Amino acid sequence: MTDIARLLHSRSFVELGARQRARAVLDPGSFRELLGPFDRLMSPWLPRQGIVPQADDGVVIAKGLLNGRNAVVAAIEGSFQGGSMGEVGGAKIAGALELAIEDNRNGIPTCAVLLLETGGVRLQEANLGLAAIAEIQAAIAELRAWQPVVGLVAGSVGCFGGMSIAAGLCSHLLVTREARLGLNGPQVIEQEAGIGEYDAKDRPFIWSLTGGEQRHASGLVDACVADDIEALRERLLQLLDEPSRDRAGQYAWFLERLARLGDDCTQLDAAAVRDLYQGEAK
Repeated sequence: MTDIARLLHSRSFVELGARQRARAVLDPGSFRELLGPFDRLMSPWLPRQGIVPQADDGVVIAKGLLNGRNAVVAAIEGSFQGGSMGEVGGAKIAGALELAIEDNRNGIPTCAVLLLETGGVRLQEANLGLAAIAEIQAAIAELRAWQPVVGLVAGSVGCFGGMSIAAGLCSHLLVTREARLGLNGPQVIEQEAGIGEYDAKDRPFIWSLTGGEQRHASGLVDACVADDIEALRERLLQLLDEPSRDRAGQYAWFLERLARLGDDCTQLDAAAVRDLYQGEAK
């Protein structure tokens, strides 16, 4: 199919909700949701602060097949509280990953896909959310020794905070051009360092540093794909059969590159960042 034909027939993945995204990546007819909204497992803390909770706490967990391979999918709903991780939603993801680990121990190969649309910890749940994220990170590290864990960041909410560390622990990372990936979000950087350092409203500047294309060009993610359901699923299936680059295990290499900056506080542009991670910093 030509690029023009693909564009005319494309269906947006970014525009889908979390539940629709989980269905879209799994083999047709294999989607089975665990702890769905009718189980009414929601945050007990949000109502106490005058915030309406969501019946699934903004996290969809499903089991199914990926090209015939057993898989668990965790999809975060970015439109609910900015995809923030609280006690319940975080426990759902960690629990799903731990069930996949148990499957593998019992001789049932099971991989995992994390559909990440999150600003990180839910501030209203503070330490409870941080503890849940830590459990997610530990489960990813253990599961990837058995089967691939693929992180997919698609929409403009992006993946930030502690969940960006979870993304970095994945066997593979897949993004779209619309995606963003970073430790601190633009608003946080602007708040702490000032608008002169980082203007949270300057979208071209933000995407030039943390957008999907830039992260791929910098070697921080494995693939950048157009916002198309079929294209994303096709690349996802390919990554499941590719060896992991194990970026998490290359921390010394990354620290050495960052050390090259020294005390220079000059704002880097996109090209300089790419050169830095490709080992060509001046």
